[in-house]
Amino acid sequence: MTDTPTGAAPAPFLTAWFEILDSDEPNRILDLISDDFSLSILFSVGDGKATDFAGDRAALVGYLEQRERGTRTHHLLSATTLGQDELFLGEVRREGVPEASFVAAGRVDANHRLQRLLIGRSSEIRFD
Repeated sequence: MTDTPTGAAPAPFLTAWFEILDSDEPNRILDLISDDFSLSILFSVGDGKATDFAGDRAALVGYLEQRERGTRTHHLLSATTLGQDELFLGEVRREGVPEASFVAAGRVDANHRLQRLLIGRSSEIRFD
């Protein structure tokens, strides 16, 4: 695997994605997706259960609508880019307190739009 060149931000698209998601206008991420966008966001809800938002733009809209805005932030632990694919390992914090770890994989198309997104989040494991 080849890391991002020295001086370049690792996984720049996903880094910007999570910054927008944590902002006062998280719906701006809808402007960053391709026409053939698809996603799966799977997160643990405890007791071995999980919630999965899967599909296209409508699934992303549904995910955004159910989020608790302004309560959680995403923090980069490590990331890399390989061709058009970005991998992002992060930590979700609630009011600065670590709550969960997550991993995200995204494919950015030739038009600089997110084409595929896969996110898994769990409070059962930490990468600190």
